Amino acid sequence: MSITPLPSAPERLGPPRELVSRTSFLLKRLGFKVKERAQEALEPTGLNPQHHAVLSLLDEGTCTAQWRIADRLAYDRSQLVGLLDDLEERGLVARKRDPVDRRRHLVSLTPQGTKALGELRTIASEVEKEFLAPLDAGERRTLHSLLLKLAEHHDARYGSQA
Repeated sequence: MSITPLPSAPERLGPPRELVSRTSFLLKRLGFKVKERAQEALEPTGLNPQHHAVLSLLDEGTCTAQWRIADRLAYDRSQLVGLLDDLEERGLVARKRDPVDRRRHLVSLTPQGTKALGELRTIASEVEKEFLAPLDAGERRTLHSLLLKLAEHHDARYGSQA
């Protein structure tokens, strides 16, 4: 007597349905994907998304104390020192001692830093445009609004964003 095998379902590609059904899983995977694309796009500049964040914050002009920059970006203070060293070596930022408290450093954007920030903004916009291409303008606004709502709920620093 021979046993006839049951027909098998075609093998699916990708992760299991259980994971795909979870929004948090999709957010994590998409976060990895957009980070990878951003790093690839920034590679020719020699800069990375963390450099972009520091330059963007300095461009706002509201934060110049080195320790405060680390806190605003939620970076380890020792990690920030390395980022600032890189940016300073490239002539994109300048550091000087705080005249009020000589233990602290103040950081400012140089004209070359402003130019580099413009290039980083262009690259970031291109990456975002390409990544979000399947969504129409209304869907993009809705997605952003919902993500900002989640960010505000989980991290008070996002509550003051416009």
